[in-house]
Amino acid sequence: MKTEQIQINQFAVCLNSEGYKASLEVGKIYRIINDNEAETNGLIRVIDESGEDYAFSANRFYPIKLPKPVEEVLLAAS
Repeated sequence: MKTEQIQINQFAVCLNSEGYKASLEVGKIYRIINDNEAETNGLIRVIDESGEDYAFSANRFYPIKLPKPVEEVLLAAS
């Protein structure tokens, strides 16, 4: 019997783009990429404006829980 791994999609809103104006927009919702190593160093990995994932200081973001329909639309758009 094959066990399926459940992936939890996480999102966060940007609170501070100081020093990263080209990469981040305050108030924008970003998709979080799970990165345990980054997390242990106080960082959060998100897909930024370039479409690539980068690690930023976690205090620049506030994690949010989105309704399933909103989450699906955002994932389809990325």
